Amino acid sequence: MNNLSLSGFKILDCTIRDGGYVNNWEFDKKLVREAYRALSKSGVEFVEIGYRGTEKFLDKNKYGPWRFTPEELIREVTDNIVGAKLSLMSDYGGVDSDDFCDAKDSVVELIRIAAHKNNLKGSIELLAQIKTKGYKVSLNAMGYANYSENERKDFVNLLKTTGLDYVYIADSYGSMYPDQIRPLFEPLLNIPDIKVGFHSHNSLQMAFANTLEAIRCGVHIVDSTIYGMGRAAGNLPTEIIISFLEEQGSERYNSIPILNVIDRYFVAIQDEKKWGYQLPYMLSGIYQCHPNYAKSLIDYKEYTIEDIWKALNYIKREETVGFSKSHLDELINQGIIGGLSKIIDNEEGLASASAEVAYNKVVGCPDVPYIERYKDRDFLIIANGPSIKEYAEKIENLIAKYDPVILGGNYLGGLYTPHYHCFVNKRRFVSYIDTMEPESKLLIGQYIPDEMIREYTDRDYEKIYYIDVLNSNFQIKDGVITTNCRTISVLLAGVAIAMGARRIFCVGMDGYIDQENSGFHFYSEKDEQEDKKMILERHFWNQRFLEQIDEYLIDLGKEGIHILTPTSYKSFYKGIENYI
Repeated sequence: MNNLSLSGFKILDCTIRDGGYVNNWEFDKKLVREAYRALSKSGVEFVEIGYRGTEKFLDKNKYGPWRFTPEELIREVTDNIVGAKLSLMSDYGGVDSDDFCDAKDSVVELIRIAAHKNNLKGSIELLAQIKTKGYKVSLNAMGYANYSENERKDFVNLLKTTGLDYVYIADSYGSMYPDQIRPLFEPLLNIPDIKVGFHSHNSLQMAFANTLEAIRCGVHIVDSTIYGMGRAAGNLPTEIIISFLEEQGSERYNSIPILNVIDRYFVAIQDEKKWGYQLPYMLSGIYQCHPNYAKSLIDYKEYTIEDIWKALNYIKREETVGFSKSHLDELINQGIIGGLSKIIDNEEGLASASAEVAYNKVVGCPDVPYIERYKDRDFLIIANGPSIKEYAEKIENLIAKYDPVILGGNYLGGLYTPHYHCFVNKRRFVSYIDTMEPESKLLIGQYIPDEMIREYTDRDYEKIYYIDVLNSNFQIKDGVITTNCRTISVLLAGVAIAMGARRIFCVGMDGYIDQENSGFHFYSEKDEQEDKKMILERHFWNQRFLEQIDEYLIDLGKEGIHILTPTSYKSFYKGIENYI
């Protein structure tokens, strides 16, 4: 590669530290020793042997030993191996200077502190204290691509008087491209007496290209990991950069020892734990946000990529630092993610308004066509739980006896022919619109665009009108339901009320507790969530809205909710035998 200096930089392998995000730092000591031996033989100059953390800040029962990496453990795995220098990393706020012994009593040479931009001064002060103990020290500036121009200038000026040995740019979200490297690095490279490093991530498959560009620009040290092991999309693979340098004629490095240790240990770990390029990590790279935002939204299996794309763009505009599950929940509950996002995107200033204000300003008072269409009729909601198959004969007897208006959602598998077949989720609509019975009328959530509907069906349809938020109590105003009720079957109970229901029967509303063995659907749902916490969360949202709908019905002088097939929503279970 033209103009690439092969002698002016070093490689720091941080497999045990960064790779620990994959397996919770539960590396076998034999593996760590063999990895250190292989890296030393390969010519790598530094090996980051783990994180340094303490029980003052971390629960020792929640992490493996390499999240703490005490001195005696380091000595045990490196004893009698002459090779790479050793480093440790800590997060700012997770360690004190007292957590490091004097360097003369340690086998570690370099201490790195990772910090977000709001903690730079505190991190530099901490590193100054650690440096007095005799260590080389490095500040790793996370999310540097997201710094504003003024923040970068302030950072450069701050570094000029620090006495740090190294400063690292970390491409925390893997969002950089090669043409961004030189403008980011050159101001740092002009600071005297500080060596500059680069830590890449592979979200956009740019770790290798970006690292080569950083080397061309003159950085002094670059990070990598064996087999690219690391959180989310992983890192620059050590074996790749070393193999490339060998091909370029470098005699400093030898990839064979690393390839052997990959074959012996890391292939098996990757088979079990998985890391590397995946859709969520590509999205997080594009939108320069923490990969857990994209991963969590995809794991819900309820949003289209268009919805997730818009959500990540919103998070990017917020300049959110790190990942917060509570913040993601808040965005979902407020309707920022999902159907209401399109409304908010189209109207400047509505993101900070309440969902109802945003809805009313843009949608106004829609003409809901089905208000009181079936006044004082019985309704039957057919959900998708396994019980609708098991109790099919009894459900048919119920239908014959009461002649209810039947509302069904998503996939019904030909078991029943509802009066209204309903969809509010784009993914389910695309998957199951072709399974509708010809006699059923199509009822579609207002947030599924007309052009999308027409792409998949030429049926006539009516819209369900609701405000796509969770953190709102159930009400109906002029036919508009004030919440999405979390799942379609519960939302359909609201639709039944708007249509004039006297009494609402529900079948297949089995709930999400103690259903793992039988499954949550009577069929195999490819878009079902797998995260148990998310599933449990959905159950309790349903419980909340069922209680509110039940109370709403009673306040209208009508009967409450009647779930007729076995359910974990125990307070609403009536038993179908009592009605046939």
